[in-house]
Amino acid sequence: MRRKVLLVVMALLLAVLLLALAGCIPGDGSYSADRPAGFFWGIWHGWIAPVSLIIGLFNRDIRVYEASNAGWWYDFGFYIAIISGFGGLSLFRRKKR
Repeated sequence: MRRKVLLVVMALLLAVLLLALAGCIPGDGSYSADRPAGFFWGIWHGWIAPVSLIIGLFNRDIRVYEASNAGWWYDFGFYIAIISGFGGLSLFRRKKR
């Protein structure tokens, strides 16, 4: 019982942390042609892509992918984060016996 409560509390804390850190999501206007998003911003935007998608349903300016980016390096960081984040979930699945 205590383990379930601990898991729920940890999940809620993680959700609050992600929402608090989502202040720099793609499409919020903090990037421009003079200051494009680079590799590390690509990684960050890949990690918070699910949060960006949900917020984007309610705000048309928010996107999952930053349009004003540095090119290939941003794409590389974004896809690394997407693949490692969502592909890594398969490591925690229980195998059927």
